[in-house]
Amino acid sequence: MRNSKLSRISAMALLAITICSCGHNASKTNGASEKFPLGKIEIQALSGAACGAPFYIAKENGFFAAQGLDVTLVSGNFESNKTGLASGKFSVAVGDFQYFPSVNEGLDIKLIAGLHDGCIKLLVPPGSPIKEAKDLAHKKIGVDEIGGTPMAISSVFLANNNIDPTSGVTWLPYPLEHLQGMAEKGEVDAVALWDPFATLAVKKGYRVLCDIGTHPLFAGKYCCFLYASSQQIKENPERVKAVLKALQKSSEWIAQNPEKTAQIMIDKKYISSDDPALITELVKSYKYHAKHNANTRARAKNDALYFTDQLEKAGFLPKNLNTQKFVENLYYEIPTDIETSHDGGMSSHEKM
Repeated sequence: MRNSKLSRISAMALLAITICSCGHNASKTNGASEKFPLGKIEIQALSGAACGAPFYIAKENGFFAAQGLDVTLVSGNFESNKTGLASGKFSVAVGDFQYFPSVNEGLDIKLIAGLHDGCIKLLVPPGSPIKEAKDLAHKKIGVDEIGGTPMAISSVFLANNNIDPTSGVTWLPYPLEHLQGMAEKGEVDAVALWDPFATLAVKKGYRVLCDIGTHPLFAGKYCCFLYASSQQIKENPERVKAVLKALQKSSEWIAQNPEKTAQIMIDKKYISSDDPALITELVKSYKYHAKHNANTRARAKNDALYFTDQLEKAGFLPKNLNTQKFVENLYYEIPTDIETSHDGGMSSHEKM
């Protein structure tokens, strides 16, 4: 198997995570009170991406609070999210299939739900000679972090166009807000961007090589999944379920209220935009579920299997991997009563 730039856990990293886990009492309900019986938790969700809407709305509209959770949203990167899950510091985390190679190498987490459709585009700047996928061979691609979701998405795209993502291109990380500038200076040949940065770049004349909301490789499949700490599932199952219920209620509210969602994200400065029409357009494109049920749970598992096969094809998972068994072990079903219940917190935003 080729070494994975996408996600690599060394023996030392695994040891460090294990030590951290042993020293962390995940069973303790920190900050529990009459108002928040499930205590205080942190969720790494402050990314500046428009698709973080379920977390922003769950916080602002009181869906977390209604489930007995005092949630603080924090920022970080792929590695800090991964380590937080492994140690039990984080109950849940959002991400795409970039976690799969780490899971195969020993990361003990579970995939518990799908969140939404595509929110990432692979682009080249105006005037670029790059016209199609094959032109990316031996080029430099800018991403917000090594191993992050835009890099994972782009790797699958490259592999399906006969370019080895581990050796056929060079990956260069820059802060998300600087990536367009790096492309325009010629420091990178292409950029993989989250929305709203991706859509704003398109409006400036960037050419789309892959839009995961519409490209056949990704269209109709989850871009982002919700993961849970296995340690937290064992020691605080009600807390994990409560987070999932809050996010499901949030997603359903977003599906019904895309304009209000956009305005809340702008007003609360979760995203760098002052264009409600643009953000509303993006929110609608992510196809949040108006209803969560057995079908959405089955889709999450099926999409996980699809992307496991894609990562095997790209060389980020072993060629002899039993992908069906891998997903059976990875997926953990948590049915919730949200299928028949739509109660929850209501803030002034909901009453608008």
